[in-house]
Amino acid sequence: MLKGSCLCGAVTYEVHGEPGAPAACHCNQCRKQSGHVWASSYVAEGTLKISGDVRWYQSSEKARRGFCPTCGSALFWEHDDDSFTCFSTGSIDGPTGLQLRGHIHTADKGDYYTISADEPQREN
Repeated sequence: MLKGSCLCGAVTYEVHGEPGAPAACHCNQCRKQSGHVWASSYVAEGTLKISGDVRWYQSSEKARRGFCPTCGSALFWEHDDDSFTCFSTGSIDGPTGLQLRGHIHTADKGDYYTISADEPQREN
């Protein structure tokens, strides 16, 4: 079972399902939220146990982002049309055992870095 937390430890979570392989998102919102690229894995709805006070921000008409109101750590992402919750791979405590499946929303990536051509990429 994977466990994770925010920087200050006020929000913790446990993954009680099989997590999907993480992706590195390069969209404008993820870059602004994280300061660079936001890598996240996902798990089926109802299999992520969250403890602590998570603040949710409605970042678009159909998606919201969960973060710790104390330290500001970006932890979760949910879309109204999906049956899963994404969680930050950087917030996992200890080894993850996960392998990055590729890069998404590369059409919006920053101009200050490159992605190796041999890594899987999706423009949106």
